Amino acid sequence: MRRKKISIIGAGFVGATAAHWAAEKELGDVVLVDILEGIPQGKALDLFQASPVEGFDARVIGSNGYEETKDSDVVIVTSGVPRKPGMSREDLLEINKKIIESVVTEVVGKSPQAILIMVTNPLDTMTYLALKKSGLTKQRVMGMAGILDTARFKAFIAMELGVSVEDIQALLLGGHGDEMVPLPRYTTVSGIPLSQLLPKETIDRLVDRTRKGGGEIVNLLKTGSAFYAPSAAAIQMTEAILKDKRRILPCCVYLDGEYGLKDICFGVPVKLGANGVEAIIELQLTEEEKKLFAKSAESVKKSIAELKL
Repeated sequence: MRRKKISIIGAGFVGATAAHWAAEKELGDVVLVDILEGIPQGKALDLFQASPVEGFDARVIGSNGYEETKDSDVVIVTSGVPRKPGMSREDLLEINKKIIESVVTEVVGKSPQAILIMVTNPLDTMTYLALKKSGLTKQRVMGMAGILDTARFKAFIAMELGVSVEDIQALLLGGHGDEMVPLPRYTTVSGIPLSQLLPKETIDRLVDRTRKGGGEIVNLLKTGSAFYAPSAAAIQMTEAILKDKRRILPCCVYLDGEYGLKDICFGVPVKLGANGVEAIIELQLTEEEKKLFAKSAESVKKSIAELKL
């Protein structure tokens, strides 16, 4: 039986760490692609040499071209310029637009049946661009954002309460940025509503920190952006697809009337399985949540309009 193949475009911190998670979980063989000569080859060889120590069976190869990615099942796109201190995701738009157009053309040419997971920022906009440029169905192009943002919210709650992260369930909607919409109403700790465990002022503080979670790490690192959590989130999506787990996860997907939005890629809960996005889950929102949702959507629409497709 043919092993699954996961191609990761971009061998920087996010891409290389995603390769690590994927290989260690034995999700399939991994191809790491980057334009910098020697970098993907060296990182792939180093990772494969870790397999006898950790005991995982996955072939890991690096390449400067796309031939090795042929017939990939899942392609994770991390290519692009990362955020630097003082830079918004939107500042990246023009630079990363050209990169993504080139990458998507190459990827789909070699793997027309693949499912694409976008990680490049500005995330919602780059996911929309990849969908339009690839010609793939809306079920097979998605962006990693909601899982990362939700993970940050869960982590902050666990830190605040001094409890295991495993007992926290949370949900988050909207664009990947400062206008994201955490939903404390849908957040529980081992089934207990968060509102019974923390006062509103504390929850509001954690929500605010979640919105600024990426920027907090950028400011701490000075010369880069987050990579452990983003890569782990992309691999959680990959695992749900390759194992047909049909998990309910917040992902950036194309909306065509859902939540009253059309022709936009936006973060909502979906059922993720072997066919990609198998269903979009529409939640009942309060009036306040609807306002925050609409504000986030307007920000993403503005960014998409700047693509000038």
